[in-house]
Amino acid sequence: QVQLVESGGGLVQAGDSLRLSCTASGRTSSSYAVGWFRQAPGKEREFVAAISAGGPSRNYANSVKGRFTISRDNAKNTVFLQMNNLKPEDTAVYYCACRLNGYTNYASAYKYWGQGTQVTVSS
Repeated sequence: QVQLVESGGGLVQAGDSLRLSCTASGRTSSSYAVGWFRQAPGKEREFVAAISAGGPSRNYANSVKGRFTISRDNAKNTVFLQMNNLKPEDTAVYYCACRLNGYTNYASAYKYWGQGTQVTVSS
């Protein structure tokens, strides 16, 4: 079992930055790929970003490309999502998830999930 805990969310203004963290505990492994997803009220959960187990490969949703950066520190069992130039449409609950082997954009492919952290961007 792997437990994931997100942190770093909050209320910010448009144009501000936030850094989310996803810290793993339990049967952690550097072999896990990690994805960030978000869900706004009344909308389906959507892919935001993902990073491979080793860290060199990353993928981003078009809506965040150039503004968000995903990274990981395997020594600390933590994955980060640096979010710059935030927009009101980024408002959502952000979840991290992990799976063995390669990353994917599909939420259903991830086995372990965190409880989420709220990000609210005011205009």
